[in-house]
Amino acid sequence: MTATTKMRLNLLGAAFSGLLLRLYFVWKFPFDGAGDSPIYEQLARNWLYHGVLGLWLDGRLVPVNIRVPGYPAYLAALYAFFGQSLKPVLLGQVALDLATCFLVAALAASIAREESRRRVIIAAIWLAALCPFIANYTAATLTEVLATFLTTLALVALFRPGAMANLPQEESSTRIAKAGFLGGLAAGAGALVRPETPLLLAAVGFVLIVKCWRRPNWMKLVRAGFWMALGLILALLPWTVRNWRTMHEFQPLTPRYSQMRGEFVAVGFQAWTRTWMWRFHDVYLVSWKIDDAPIEMDKDVPAPASDSPEERGQVADLFERYNETTSMSPEIDEGFAEIARERTARHPWRTYFLIPVLRAWSMWTTPRVEILPYTGSLRPVRESWQDDRIDFSVSLVLWLINFVYLSLGIAGAWVARRRPAVAFLVAFVILRTAYLTQGETPEPRYVLECFPALCALAAQLWSRPLVDVANQG
Repeated sequence: MTATTKMRLNLLGAAFSGLLLRLYFVWKFPFDGAGDSPIYEQLARNWLYHGVLGLWLDGRLVPVNIRVPGYPAYLAALYAFFGQSLKPVLLGQVALDLATCFLVAALAASIAREESRRRVIIAAIWLAALCPFIANYTAATLTEVLATFLTTLALVALFRPGAMANLPQEESSTRIAKAGFLGGLAAGAGALVRPETPLLLAAVGFVLIVKCWRRPNWMKLVRAGFWMALGLILALLPWTVRNWRTMHEFQPLTPRYSQMRGEFVAVGFQAWTRTWMWRFHDVYLVSWKIDDAPIEMDKDVPAPASDSPEERGQVADLFERYNETTSMSPEIDEGFAEIARERTARHPWRTYFLIPVLRAWSMWTTPRVEILPYTGSLRPVRESWQDDRIDFSVSLVLWLINFVYLSLGIAGAWVARRRPAVAFLVAFVILRTAYLTQGETPEPRYVLECFPALCALAAQLWSRPLVDVANQG
């Protein structure tokens, strides 16, 4: 069997295995009607049938910009061809995610040495195809699959051979311009699905500045930055113009808290949660109950949320006032803001370093069962096992798989640390994670866009500095 035939069989085998995995999730665990899904579906229907990207409020269809238009556009396109059925949406996401697997292989190939590129491509596509964590989101009407596809497309465009990764040595301004423009355009398209996608361009820019600090490289750096910025701006321009004309405000993405115009945002309460909340479990018990359900101090709010009995009493009083109407008022929110200021003044290291680090740890070391019918509970071990052995077993297996992918990615980055593109991918993962630790809630799904980079790095473990002995034979 020739090396080419072997590679083709591996690509087909990985694609078929990936297809079966994703179809299993779609068939067994379809996820619809919760979280952001209803909002995206309403936006898509109103855009398709009424020509307005908006929501019905008090009997009127009102244009909104609380979500970027990329995912509603995807839904609207499928609704137009197949009607308002969930299956075409999910099958479309299966196809998109399989395409992402091939992009991951291309990204891994751009890092690998020539003599080991075939092995790396095979390893990368198998790692991507069998990764369950993005695959299970093909069964949900959420942005993760489309955002991950566009993020990976941008990375491939930027790091194609002879482009950004080799900028200090690259002599062709045409290649730099093409890579920068296409990468910026793809990142801009990704920003219309997930607003934080341009962080990958920020990571690329940071590494380029470090690499091109010598004066002879300054013009190359300026040229690369110009073309990336141009691609990004052109992608965001139609949405920005729409918001200016329709909403009468300059908004190239979405409002900071994705709020409606004039809607009250409990920024004080969120500042308070950022002084202690790092487990996703607490998001369900506290953050996602606001304006929806009562919050019981003894049952829902953990001990680290207060530093003393007096402070816990203050928090309890605020929640008692909130529970009277289950509505967060500006007065109650200011009370939480004052407690947040006091906690931060007492322990700035905790607020600005420890909690973000713990949030990053929580988002990366999790079974990732947010949209699966499992709790993800592993501790205490004996009680979790006795309560539900199937739930515990599935959660443990998924936790181990996540641990393996993370470990392989770190090991691959170390093995390939001297190759040009690795620094960019590592910077992207770190910058995106750091940004996400400052959000309202530490949701593990938000780091999924980093998994293609993780798989591409992990595949470098199958790279060797010498030509494969088998090929020599």
